[in-house]
Amino acid sequence: MNESILKLALAQISPVWLNKEKTIEKVKTFISQAGAKKCELIAFGEGILPGYPFWLSLTNGSEFNSLVQKELHAHYVRNSIQIEASELDDICKTAKEHNIAVYLGIVERAQNRGGHSLYCSLVYIKIKSVHRKLQPTYEERLTWSPGDGNGLQVHPIKQFCVGGLNCWENWMPLTRTALYGLGENLHIAVWPGSEHNTIDITRFIAKESRSYVVSVSGLMKIEDFPKDTPHLEKILENAPDILANGGSCIAGPDGEWIVPPVKGKEELIINTLDINRVPEERQNFDVAGHYSRPDVTKLTINRERQSLLNLINNYD
Repeated sequence: MNESILKLALAQISPVWLNKEKTIEKVKTFISQAGAKKCELIAFGEGILPGYPFWLSLTNGSEFNSLVQKELHAHYVRNSIQIEASELDDICKTAKEHNIAVYLGIVERAQNRGGHSLYCSLVYIKIKSVHRKLQPTYEERLTWSPGDGNGLQVHPIKQFCVGGLNCWENWMPLTRTALYGLGENLHIAVWPGSEHNTIDITRFIAKESRSYVVSVSGLMKIEDFPKDTPHLEKILENAPDILANGGSCIAGPDGEWIVPPVKGKEELIINTLDINRVPEERQNFDVAGHYSRPDVTKLTINRERQSLLNLINNYD
């Protein structure tokens, strides 16, 4: 086995929107397909399980005490993922069967935060870390809660050191720097979809970090909304034909395209990476190494998992 070579897959798919059971089955199918092609890592888009909250910008999501917003949010909660309730076990089993690592974007219903608030989380499977998005963007704040630093972690795959962030977290310099400092050389950026998100920042992060950068996006068309979605007619009133067109891509450590953005197609995008490209590009610039000045600027990270309760006596 060549430890310096990694075969990875980008699963550019649409969810079975807000249906966690059917979306889990679809995720498992793509994991199996990637495993059959001997891929060692597969990544999915932001919140793909069970889907991005597109309704917020289409149905006046900020209207206070609206029955429409309450019922849509409750539907979202029912279809979100509670990891502690073993709702990712089948996906973990499929990944283990195919000996493949997985980065999966989920909407998490966190038990340690009372079980009803939702987090946009990026899970590394076998479940080694759950990164809750630090700052939901704009209308996302109407349904997703702000996360914490617990999931700012990296994981070894062969000679690669892999980390990931959700959507606009990738624009946050200090958050990126946290992963650089942990030794990241393969960055997974997950997005709800659309080339306008991925086309600039993917190459920028690669050039800044001298790492491989993989952007993975979802897809969503107007016909992808299930017929049993609450208040579907109201959602469709203002929905464009295409809500997310993909844009998944890969940039090399020199900032140049390995796979330019792929638009409009549901597919498994497969490529092979060579770790030796990383030290070649870091010869002249290593953002967390010889080009850093920790005597002048230094970053502090709080990785404590945040919770309302600090239980002193833990009774069964």
